[in-house]
Amino acid sequence: MNTPSAVHETHLSGLKLLHRGKVRDVYAIDDDSLLIVATDRLSAFDVVLPDPIPGKGRMLNSISNFWFARTGHIIPNHLLDRPLAAVVPDAAERAQLEGRSVVARRLKALPVEAVVRGYLIGSGWKEYQATGGVCGITLPPGLRLAEQLPQIIFTPATKAAVGDHDENISYAEVERLIGAELAARIRDAAIALYRFAAEHAAARGIIIADTKFEFGLAPDGQLLLIDEALTPDSSRFWAAESYAVGTSPPSFDKQYVRDYLETLDWNKQAPGPRLPPEVIEHTAAKYAEALRRLTGSAAG
Repeated sequence: MNTPSAVHETHLSGLKLLHRGKVRDVYAIDDDSLLIVATDRLSAFDVVLPDPIPGKGRMLNSISNFWFARTGHIIPNHLLDRPLAAVVPDAAERAQLEGRSVVARRLKALPVEAVVRGYLIGSGWKEYQATGGVCGITLPPGLRLAEQLPQIIFTPATKAAVGDHDENISYAEVERLIGAELAARIRDAAIALYRFAAEHAAARGIIIADTKFEFGLAPDGQLLLIDEALTPDSSRFWAAESYAVGTSPPSFDKQYVRDYLETLDWNKQAPGPRLPPEVIEHTAAKYAEALRRLTGSAAG
């Protein structure tokens, strides 16, 4: 099977572009539905890089759809059972979208990143070192880098615009933003999703250190899982065989790119630097390994 060329941006003639994010292009189909396209764009340090990672969007889409199909017993999601041909009649445009797009319900996204942590790493580790807790949750003293937490914690963040950083907030702040009842529904759903996925991944040699979800509200108040779910872009996946407390384990995502960029004289502002072929190839291989391990499917 030939892998299609990389897709950095899409330009569809028959649909209105609503939003071009770090990775996804979102088009309006009608008042009730969207076409969401996972491109091969890669961002690092909140800057979209000029070089795409071939096949990345298709792999992200496959992983998300894998989880969407298996978590309906926890919470419904935004996917609609409508074929791509029904919304993109042009065959040439459709060929570019195959395997990397979904038709989804058009919902009101809630202004909270629902972050769940099972391990102490990243911004959570930095906050713990400074305050002894994360997002207002006090943790036991003496925890080490990458250590499994005594219990899974919900550590929400604000949703940032492209180019800005998400900011950790307390649960009380979430309650102020969206109300106590809805905050509790999001927290409980996010923790249940993480627990389910972490058990599945552990059986396949992957530790899910942390992950983030986005949720939307239907007009009738129903809460739905939206955007992406449990991909290397929204989660920190570690190989169980190389995990060790006290070190920062390598992850199945763009960490290889970040490590390369740290060697450059770059101020982490746009425009981003070009990537050498070997960095692009290695990064694509890490996404493909995550897809294979989690779903049993090969990239293609």
